[in-house]
Amino acid sequence: MSNARYAKLVQGLPATVPFVGPETQERDRGSAFDVRLGANENIFGPSPKAIAALNKVASDIWMYGDPTSFDLRQALSTHLGCSMGNVVVGEGIDGLLGYLVRLLVDAGDHVVTSDGAYPTFNYHVAGYGGTLHKVPYKDDKEDLSALLAKAEEVDAKLVYFANPDNPMGSWTTGAEIEAALNDIPAGTVLLLDEAYVEFAPADAVPSIDIEDPRVIRMRTFSKAYGMAGARVGYAFGATELIISFEKIRNHFGMNRAAQTAAIAALQDVNWLCKTIADVETSRQAISQIAADNGLVALPSATNFVTIDCGRDGDYARRVVGSLVAQGVFVRMPFVSPQDRCIRLSVGREQDLEFVAAALPKALADA
Repeated sequence: MSNARYAKLVQGLPATVPFVGPETQERDRGSAFDVRLGANENIFGPSPKAIAALNKVASDIWMYGDPTSFDLRQALSTHLGCSMGNVVVGEGIDGLLGYLVRLLVDAGDHVVTSDGAYPTFNYHVAGYGGTLHKVPYKDDKEDLSALLAKAEEVDAKLVYFANPDNPMGSWTTGAEIEAALNDIPAGTVLLLDEAYVEFAPADAVPSIDIEDPRVIRMRTFSKAYGMAGARVGYAFGATELIISFEKIRNHFGMNRAAQTAAIAALQDVNWLCKTIADVETSRQAISQIAADNGLVALPSATNFVTIDCGRDGDYARRVVGSLVAQGVFVRMPFVSPQDRCIRLSVGREQDLEFVAAALPKALADA
């Protein structure tokens, strides 16, 4: 009996995933979490209109989804004020990241990101054999000028930049991003991950010509629209770049019912506004909990708050460990010096009351 002959690249990769899910942790600890505030999910949930749309088409799930996602792309193009040819839909930003890396990165090609930024992007770069260069954060923010300078130095094909940022919650103004476009090296594409953009101040959103071939932007229905489990994301950019996704994307990867629900969610502006207000209220409550315990909450333009524990990564990991043991699912940045922090997704009043009771013990345990 012979074994499978794995590709050389795959033979050199670790058997790993970017994140350990809360379900895995619950199995390991033998019980469910009382509070789930670690994955930046929108606990306030999707629009009731999205749920109604989902229920209405549930019986049609026997059919494949439209491989062109025509209706959803049409709705998104109206929302964005661009042509349908400027929009591609994918299985969340995670899926689109994989497609983009496959599209642009050959084995050995150079890619630039921030040290401590979204691990799934790094996972895809490694999976396609790219060479990843990491630039440190500056003042707990991604340093766009340093990222582009590194791209120039190594002749990078792709630069990853999240605005607002995960895991710190920080943001860069749109004007700064627009100015930085002049520094993008020839042949380099700037990927703007805007997963949290609906929570950000208006001046954080850059104005970029949709046909600018140097930039591609990605957004999602997982955060502000409360549909993380549906796996619906989208990218928009220059027509030539977007059309190229047709060469490599999974044309039957999009759930039929989820596409319909996403259209309904996109059109329910009132629910989106309510969610944004609820998130702001929760961010303020988390900041107060931090202050009550002598900790500092960093400014956030996302649906989570990063809390500076004031010491080092080992101390912060002990805080997280105690919170998990008490039934609170939380995460923290992975890289020093940002790993001195912990990160709490926003929650309902009862969730934050649980956290307020658990945090003093966690700090004492740490």
